[in-house]
Amino acid sequence: MEQLRLHDFQSRNLQPVDLTLQAGECVTLGGPSGCGKSLLLRAIADLDPHLGEARCGSHLQSQTPPPQWRRMVALLPAESHWWAETVGEHMPDVEPELLTALGFKADPLDWQVTRLSSGERQRLSLARLLSNRPRVLLLDEPTANLDQQSGAQVEALVGRYLEEHAAAALWVSHDAQQRARIGARGFLIADGLLRTEA
Repeated sequence: MEQLRLHDFQSRNLQPVDLTLQAGECVTLGGPSGCGKSLLLRAIADLDPHLGEARCGSHLQSQTPPPQWRRMVALLPAESHWWAETVGEHMPDVEPELLTALGFKADPLDWQVTRLSSGERQRLSLARLLSNRPRVLLLDEPTANLDQQSGAQVEALVGRYLEEHAAAALWVSHDAQQRARIGARGFLIADGLLRTEA
C-alpha cells in the first residue's frame, strides 16, 4: 500500500521527480549541503512553492487544506519551532511511551523550553510529531545533534512507528552509514537531479 506518491513534483533547484513511498518503508535522501534536500521536504509538506502533485492515500495535496495535509504528511525540520514556555504546552496529548523510548527518564513536560539542549529539543520535537499520528514522516537530519545512544533510540522508534502504523518516511541524512542502515531505498540529489544511491 502506497502512502505517498509524487508525480512530476518539482521544488526549487530540483528537476521534476516521480517517487512513491510504500507503507512501512523508510527511504533515505542524501547529497551535499545546499543541493535542495530540505527544500524538497518543505515542498512536500506544502510549506514552499512547487510544481506537480503529491498524493497521500486518496488525498491530493492540491485539494487538501494545508493544515490537514501537514497532519498526514508531517515535517520534522532540522531546527524545531517552540512558541510556549513549557514542553507540555506543545504536546498535550503525547504518549508517555514515546518519551521513554526517546530516553527521557524524568517527565519533561514541565521543563522550560529555554533550558532544553539542542538534542533534547530534537527528540521532543519527534515525540510531538509522532503524537499526531502522521501517515508520512519527512525527517530532516533528526539525529544530527544526538549522541550515538540517543540516535539509535530515534532510529528504533521511527522504525517501530512505521511498522505499527503502516506509515512511510523520507529521511534526510548526511551520514552514508546511517542511510545504509535505516533505508529500504536511498536517493541522492546532485546537480538538480534525484538519483538512486548505489
